[in-house]
Amino acid sequence: MSDLIDRLLILRSPGVGPVRYEKLVRQFGSVAAAADNLRTDSGLVDLVMREIDAANSAGVHFVCDDSEYYPVELKNVKGYPPIICVRGNLETLRRPMVGIVGTRHATATGMRFISDLAEQFANHSVVVVSGMAIGTDTAAHRGALRAAGVTQTIAVLGGGVDYIWPIENESLYWEIVERGAIISEMPMGFVPRTTNFVQRNRWIAGLAAKLILSEADLNSGSMTTARFAIDFNRELWAVPGHPSDARAAGPNSLIANAQAKLCSGVGNFFQTDNKLLKKSAPDKKNSESENILLDALGAIPVSESVLADVVKKSVSEIKRDLVILELRGSVQKVDGGYIKL
Repeated sequence: MSDLIDRLLILRSPGVGPVRYEKLVRQFGSVAAAADNLRTDSGLVDLVMREIDAANSAGVHFVCDDSEYYPVELKNVKGYPPIICVRGNLETLRRPMVGIVGTRHATATGMRFISDLAEQFANHSVVVVSGMAIGTDTAAHRGALRAAGVTQTIAVLGGGVDYIWPIENESLYWEIVERGAIISEMPMGFVPRTTNFVQRNRWIAGLAAKLILSEADLNSGSMTTARFAIDFNRELWAVPGHPSDARAAGPNSLIANAQAKLCSGVGNFFQTDNKLLKKSAPDKKNSESENILLDALGAIPVSESVLADVVKKSVSEIKRDLVILELRGSVQKVDGGYIKL
């Protein structure tokens, strides 16, 4: 306990971050000596003790960089956090990891793709790491949670490990606590600022040997994560998209510049992808007219009236066929019409 207190006293001192922390410990020869030389006041000591009490009450673990649970890949990143707070299953941190990131404004097709991909990684005992944001992150976490087990996904937060953000994902937060891990380098109760999310993205890239970028515009936080992955010499993959969609600009640019490999599905990573193939294969039970309708659909939403014109049917007939196909899981209604799944 005294060692943990000394570490936290250094880290919670004004002006001390991971890099400064490392310099102080190296300068004075040990954590204890560095803490003694800081001459911390009683207020900081009280603050640290309250943080430890709050963590104990919430079931939060402090994982130091000399712990067996400290993620191996993260420790290879310059300026890695000396301590991470973990809420959930510590064993999750010792598993192989893949990072998956993308836009908050993901398409239904994009989220379905990422969700299925994450599920397959989890089924192959690879932990899915993301940032618990709305959109792509949520699809990645929920896909991983479809797999059996209790070490399936890690959410890296910009605020304290007990600060749930966004609040819309509160239920997802507790599912991850039960069947994975929530982690953060920030103090308990810390409310994140914009700069904290940039650092959060850095750790997502640092935790995993591979990073997969889904839909993301050129100036997005997800592209920042991809650049961190490049800096860390991680294996970077990108999911291509339609050139007219701004959300495809990020991954398409990385592929075009040979900075990322093209990700077309789980077959890029594992020998068997039967489950995904079954989902994407044409439904043999469809009638001929339904198959014609499916051929007219793709990843870009098409309205009922346009489909009626293409297939040469009435709108009422199109609606009937679409309802049947939607119940079978072959199509999905989104803004602007229907897409094929």
